[in-house]
Amino acid sequence: MPKLTDPLKRILIGRALRSDRLGETLLPKRIALPVFASDPLSSVAYAPGEVLLVLSIAGVSAYHFSPWIAAAVVVLMFTVVASYRQNVHAYPSGGGDYEVANTNLGPKAGLTVASALLVDYVLTVAVSISSGVENLGSAIPFVVEHKVFCAIGIIVVLTLMNLRGVKESGKLFAIPTYVFVAGVFIMIAWGAFKGLVLDDTMRAPTADLEIKPEAQGLAGLAMVFLLLRAFSSGCAALTGVEAISNGVPAFRRPKSRNAATTLLLMGALAVTMFCGIIGLAIATDVRMAEHPAQDLIRNGTPVGSDYVQNPVISQVAAAVFGSGTFFFVLLAAATALVLFLAANTAYNGFPLLGSILAQDRYLPRQLHTRGDRLAFSNGIVLLSGAAILLVWVYGADSTKLIQLYIVGVFVSFTLSQTGMVRHWNRHLATERDPAKRRRMIRSRAINTFGAFFTGLVLVVVLGTKFTHGAWVALLGMVIFYGTMTAIRKHYDRVADEIAAPDEPTDDTARPSRVHSIVLVSKVHRPTLRAVAYAKLMRSDRLEALSINVDPAETKALKAEWDRRGINVPLKILDSPYREITRPIIEYVKNLRRESPRDAVSVIIPEYVVGHWWEHLLHNQSALRLKGRLLFTPGVMVTSVPYQLQSSEAAKARAKRRQDWNAPGAVRRGPVNEAPKEPSTKA
Repeated sequence: MPKLTDPLKRILIGRALRSDRLGETLLPKRIALPVFASDPLSSVAYAPGEVLLVLSIAGVSAYHFSPWIAAAVVVLMFTVVASYRQNVHAYPSGGGDYEVANTNLGPKAGLTVASALLVDYVLTVAVSISSGVENLGSAIPFVVEHKVFCAIGIIVVLTLMNLRGVKESGKLFAIPTYVFVAGVFIMIAWGAFKGLVLDDTMRAPTADLEIKPEAQGLAGLAMVFLLLRAFSSGCAALTGVEAISNGVPAFRRPKSRNAATTLLLMGALAVTMFCGIIGLAIATDVRMAEHPAQDLIRNGTPVGSDYVQNPVISQVAAAVFGSGTFFFVLLAAATALVLFLAANTAYNGFPLLGSILAQDRYLPRQLHTRGDRLAFSNGIVLLSGAAILLVWVYGADSTKLIQLYIVGVFVSFTLSQTGMVRHWNRHLATERDPAKRRRMIRSRAINTFGAFFTGLVLVVVLGTKFTHGAWVALLGMVIFYGTMTAIRKHYDRVADEIAAPDEPTDDTARPSRVHSIVLVSKVHRPTLRAVAYAKLMRSDRLEALSINVDPAETKALKAEWDRRGINVPLKILDSPYREITRPIIEYVKNLRRESPRDAVSVIIPEYVVGHWWEHLLHNQSALRLKGRLLFTPGVMVTSVPYQLQSSEAAKARAKRRQDWNAPGAVRRGPVNEAPKEPSTKA
């Protein structure tokens, strides 16, 4: 059956790669930046809008706090980037936050970090795709009308692209990411030039609207809580920073240095774009509201449910370039595309982390193996399935999904930086070189500040977002934690149970005798082959066993058995309730009770068929019987296959598929004429 899918599989994801070509998939910095940093770079498309959405609760007068919130996000971004630069140098193996926490804080902390990251990666895909669909929907009404369908379709496309391999997908993602970054910088530069040099008045499409405050006259603790909530929403710009520390093995050598350089470049670009968009949004009088239908007022009346609230970056681009201009359309297209591709950060982080967790026996072992294209295919498919489920449940609404966001990433930030502090303390206790000690003390100070700051932000995020949906992310973390703990216990229990002991046991002792039983229903070729095989085994005792369901058929079987003179005793078991499996199981168990040191070998003739529907018509009793016998100690089950003609046809089809090559898949050189045979004269 797997061969049936091979042509389609090769078309969608390409031909399989040999394991020794893994080095060819490593990434240079120019490709690693869009692959691992597309999430934080693209978050500037929605993070500024989330800040303004929260501040709009207090009315447009609260917008003057946005530069201070942006400044706090900038400080946090540089703190996290500086902290993670220490991580990639200290732990270049790719375990990232999980390895740091697991090594320095213990398995429980490591598992907590892993749970948080897995949840955050799933949310990264759901939020990025949903936000991209909303951006695209502002220009294409069909996308808005079918948000969920479009979002799921894009996730499927991204899944296929990533199944082709990290390097190949990275090349596809590089162009739109760099176009988006260039477009935002051109917008910031041109907007600053028009405002500061030309003294041009730029106005956003929503500049003439008024905002109806949901809570008027906020002051004191209420205003502080609102500002903290706006800050926590703006912290979405930091998501994906940890992906570079998890993906160090995917970089070219020197891996740690290249990863650290990419991390610094990503931080500088993200901070500049975030601040520039916030500044232009304030300068162009952008208006945003959590409930635009009733909270945005035009000429004294609400705009109504037909109003579509465009993202901040689209409104700023319209004010700077003009709606419908070339640069406006280019930036809008690049923004929508890069938001779709931002999910690629999770597509590289989730499978790699899943592989490490599978190696540590916290997740199924299938997640540790690479697919045909040397990507962790099972992890990619698992991530896609979880993201599709979230998109479907939340209707591809980024405003709802973003409330679940960033809780997990700040859990991992805090525990990771705390683990790094313990890492430096442990090394400082044994290091005597003054120069190395100075570097370690400096790194410890950076990680200490990072742990304190990210821990403080985690408290703010939990306090301000818990009732708005963050509890769902925490529930997901608990589910992941419990599942991985249960999987590890299962693997440990199995390992202990099957471990080979030093002293002799019943498993190593040779059975006293072997009692072989050939199951017979009729005397035909499969039965004769099974009997011949059983004789070859030279068992201490050999017998054929049949179940009497139909007396006439049983009488005919005995007559044919005697006529052929088969020198194997035939035993008939009565079955008054017409059961086949149970009498055989009871008979085998009785043999084991009578002689516990004997081994019982049950030999079952089976048909080998070539069509899927033939499996439904044959071997069903054999399958049920084998399933029951597996739970009987001391019993070995042997299948003796008999190939029907349809199996030969299936074999021929498989060979044709194996020999088939897609057009252009095989490179052919010039056709050389065959040499002519020398003529011989009589």
